Amino acid sequence: MPSAPRRRAWFKRAAILLVIVASAFAAKAWHDTMRDPVVKRLTVTLPMVEGPRTPGRIVLLTDIHVAGPDMPPARLARIVRQVNALKPDLVVLAGDFVSDKRTATRHYSTRQTVAPLAYLDRQAIKLAVPGNHDHWRDVEELERELARVSIGVLRNDVVNVGGLLVAGLDDDYTGQADVRKVTRKFTAMGRGGLVLSHSPDTFPRLPGSTGLMLAGHTHCGQIGWPWGGSPAPMSEYGQRYACGAVRENGNTLVTSAGLGTSVLPFRLFTQPEIWLIEVRPAPTKTAAGSLRRP
Repeated sequence: MPSAPRRRAWFKRAAILLVIVASAFAAKAWHDTMRDPVVKRLTVTLPMVEGPRTPGRIVLLTDIHVAGPDMPPARLARIVRQVNALKPDLVVLAGDFVSDKRTATRHYSTRQTVAPLAYLDRQAIKLAVPGNHDHWRDVEELERELARVSIGVLRNDVVNVGGLLVAGLDDDYTGQADVRKVTRKFTAMGRGGLVLSHSPDTFPRLPGSTGLMLAGHTHCGQIGWPWGGSPAPMSEYGQRYACGAVRENGNTLVTSAGLGTSVLPFRLFTQPEIWLIEVRPAPTKTAAGSLRRP
């Protein structure tokens, strides 16, 4: 049996090793949380109707969750500059602008949250849908503040953007999404197109060959495994729709990791993302996409 001094030396070495490992994970988590968003790219062919100018470059932002310490308005302003450098024709924002998480070091009003978005490229069209956190705070206030910075909000509605039909679903997590209403409007207006949804869990309810859905909500798990996936994918379908691009039933889904954080103010083995979608008009109603890794 080891002597008492040897046991103390062993425990000391183990404690030092534990501190080193914990520090390494903490540094990795802060890097994953605060790094500039990765730009991921997708080229997709979508059905079009008649319109003056098809939006060829679409940027998806989601889950901004403005709050300290990880997403103060100043950081969002830097991300806006990164978005503008991509020269988008259309910017879509898939909800969860606000954050009231208890672990935040500072909370911001809805007006403070939205203010940096006023500097998105004025030439780009901006459309948004609300998320569950936006409903839990005050979705009508958010809608008013977004209107002040020229961002339109779609809640189970469809608009024609230069020949591309864009549908916005209200939040599914709080029971506000109406997929049938949106698909009926698609049919009445001519064809499918782009569906913006906070949650990807609405994707299986789309009719075949509707087109492209852009979503967020899951944060790609926010805290992931080093080998991929997450212990908490935040989707009723598990990992199936929780992260990245998926193709099913003639439709394409993109679920973004988003920008900010929820519950805990850090990420681990997931990174903030901006998606850049290159759109090409389709001769038929079938949508197809090809993913290009950054």
